[in-house]
Amino acid sequence: MSATYQVIDGIAVVTLNNPPVNGLGYETRKGIADGFEKANADPAVKAIVLTGAGKAFSGGADIREFDSPKSMAEPNLLTLIKLAEASNKPIVAAIHTVCMGGGLELSLGCQYRVAAPGAAVALPEVKIGLIPGAGGTQRLPRVLGIETAMNMIVTGEPVKSELLASLPGQKLFDQIIEGDLIAGAVKFAQGIADKRPLPSVRDLKVSHANPDGYVQFVRNMVKGMSKNFPAPLCCVDAVAASLKFKNLDEGLAEELRIFKGLMLTPEAKALRHAFFGERAASKIPDVPEGTPLRDIKTVGVIGAGTMGGGITMNFLNAGIPVTMLEMKQDALDRGVATIRKNYEAQVKKGKLKQDKYEQRMALLSTTLSYDDLKAADLIIEAVFEEIGVKEAVFKQLDAVAKPGAILASNTSTLDVNKIAHFTKRPQDVVGMHFFSPANVMRLLEVVRGGATAKDVLATVMAIAKKIKKTAVVSGVCDGFIGNRMIEQYSRQAGFLLDEGCTPAQVDRAIEKFGFAMGPFRMGDLAGNDIGWAIRKRRAVEYANLKYSKTADLLCEMGRYGQKTGAGWYDYKPGQRNAIPSAVVDQMVADHRKELGITPRKISDDEIVQRLVFSLVNEAAHILEEGIANKASDIDMIYLTGYGFPLWRGGPLCYADSVGLYNVVTTMKRFAQNPNDDAAFWQPAPLLARLAAEGKSFT
Repeated sequence: MSATYQVIDGIAVVTLNNPPVNGLGYETRKGIADGFEKANADPAVKAIVLTGAGKAFSGGADIREFDSPKSMAEPNLLTLIKLAEASNKPIVAAIHTVCMGGGLELSLGCQYRVAAPGAAVALPEVKIGLIPGAGGTQRLPRVLGIETAMNMIVTGEPVKSELLASLPGQKLFDQIIEGDLIAGAVKFAQGIADKRPLPSVRDLKVSHANPDGYVQFVRNMVKGMSKNFPAPLCCVDAVAASLKFKNLDEGLAEELRIFKGLMLTPEAKALRHAFFGERAASKIPDVPEGTPLRDIKTVGVIGAGTMGGGITMNFLNAGIPVTMLEMKQDALDRGVATIRKNYEAQVKKGKLKQDKYEQRMALLSTTLSYDDLKAADLIIEAVFEEIGVKEAVFKQLDAVAKPGAILASNTSTLDVNKIAHFTKRPQDVVGMHFFSPANVMRLLEVVRGGATAKDVLATVMAIAKKIKKTAVVSGVCDGFIGNRMIEQYSRQAGFLLDEGCTPAQVDRAIEKFGFAMGPFRMGDLAGNDIGWAIRKRRAVEYANLKYSKTADLLCEMGRYGQKTGAGWYDYKPGQRNAIPSAVVDQMVADHRKELGITPRKISDDEIVQRLVFSLVNEAAHILEEGIANKASDIDMIYLTGYGFPLWRGGPLCYADSVGLYNVVTTMKRFAQNPNDDAAFWQPAPLLARLAAEGKSFT
C-alpha cells in the first residue's frame, strides 16, 4: 500500500495507508514524497496535512522490510524528512493513536504538529538494541527539552500526546485537537498557511543549566541499569550530542555513526531476532490468518491449586468469567484465598485499583460439579500430571461439555494425542501449557494434537494474545519443546556434579552467562520431586537413557527444594536465599567416589558450553522432526519461559553467533568424555548439515 492524496479547501491531505500501523515501507515513502511534490507544484494548494489512515499515524519502519534492500531504497526516511524540511509550503503532521519511531521522526521534519488526545508517542528503538537513526536523538531534545527527550529515548516508553502538550515550554505540538482530527488539522493549516518564514525544528537550540553534570549523572544511572545492553548508553551519547553540537547536521552525523555501530552488535541482532520472533510465533504455516475463530465468552478451569489459580487469574485479568472446579470445598476455598491474596498484594503496591480487584473477583465462580461447566466455551484442566488422572477428567468433560467447546490440557510432558482420544471429539482438544507462576510468566506452549482442528488452534492463539501471553505452537512429543530441551540441560548439570562441580559452581557459571537462575536453583524452586517422577517414568519407557543418580539420591533424602526447606541448597524458614549445603556437597562427593571418578577442575566455559549446547542439539532434533515450526519459536520459548538471557537471543540465535562449525567441533570433544553421554553429543543431522554448509538456524 502507499499513501492517498486529496485537496480539502485548499489544503492537500496526504494520508499514509499501509495497514496495520502505517509502517514507512518503500511504497508508502514514495507515496508521501509524491504527495509533497504534487502539493508544492499546485498553486491552488496553500498547505499540506500529513496523517495516517486507520488506527495509527505511523508506527515507524515497516518491519516487513527490515534488513532488505527496500528498507533503504530511495526515497528513504532520511530523504523524506529532508523533503519535508525543504517544502515551500507548510506541512502539518496530524498525529493520532500511534506515533512511534520513524513516524515521530518524520513528524519532526514537518513545520507544525497537531495531535488528537490519547496518541501514544515514542522512540522505542532502544528495545531492539538500537538508537533512533533518522534524527530523533537530535530533534526531540529541541522540541521537548533535553531531560524529557533523554528519558523517552533511553526508556523507549510511549507518552500520551496530551501529557507532552502540557509540559512547560514544549514545542512538539502546536495544538491538541478534540473531535475530528482531519477537519481540525485542515482548519489549523488554513490559519498558518501564509505565515513566513516557515518554522523548522532544526533552528531550535538545546540547552541545560549544567550540561556536563547532567549528562554524567544520566550516564551513571543508565550504566547501572543497562548491564549487557549497549543501546541505552549509546542513546545517552547520541542525545548528549544535541548539546555538544550546535549545528544540527553535525549532531545527525554523530547519531548516524552511533546507529551504524550498534546495528552490528550481537546484542542488537539478538534483540531484533526476539522482536521478529515474537511476531512470527503467531503465524502457523497451514493455518491462514483469516481462519474463523470460536467465540470464547466463558472459561472453566479444573483445579484450584497453584497452576489452576494462576491460569484463572489470566482470564479474570482480561475480563473473562471463569468457573473454577475442585473435588473438595476446602481445596476450592484455599484456591480462592490465594487468588485474593495475590490481588490484594497488587492493590497494596498500587499496581491494581480496588475497584478493578473487585470487578475481577466478581467474574469468578466456583463449583464441585462438572455439570456447572456445561456452558463454558473453553475448559482447561490443571490437575495432577499423571495420565490416569487426565483420563478421568477428559472422559467427564466429554460427557458434559457443549458441542464446540475447546478442551485444553495444561500437561507439561504427557501425550496430548492420547489425552484427546479419551474423548469422542479429539478435534476440540489442545494442549495449553502454562508456566508457573501462570499469572506472571509470559510463555504459553500451545500443543497441537494430530487431530486438533485449525480453528481451535487459531482461537487459542488469539485468546493467548488477549490474556497477554506469548504463545508458541509445539507438536506432540515427550516434554514438547521447552521441557524436552531442559531435560538434556539438566542431564548435563548432573554429569558435571559427577565429574567435580558443586551445585553452586554450576549455577554461578550459567547465571554469569545470563540465565535468570541456574539448573539447581531452578530445581529447588520447581520442586525436585517433579523431575524425580519424570525420571521414574523414563526408566520404564527409555531404559537406556543415562542420568547422574545425584538427583534421585537428593529426593530419597526428602530434599525436594524450597517447599521442604532443603533441596540442592539449604533454606532458612520464610526465606528463599539459596545457601550452599555441606550435606549435599558430601552426598555428591560420596557418590563420585562410589563411581570411581576422580574429581577434576571444570572451567566456567565448559559448564556453559555443555549446558547451552545440549539445548542447541536437542532443539535441532526438534526442528528436524517438525515439532517446532521454526528456529525463532524455540528461541521465544527459552526467552519467555526459561530465563535465557535476552541479549543473547535464545539458544539457536546464540549458536549462530558462536558459529555452528564451532558448536559441532565442541560437541565432538564432549563426546570423548567417558563420564558423559557420548551418543547424545553426536550432532543432530540438521545441525551437522547446517554447520557443513556454513549456514545458520536463524
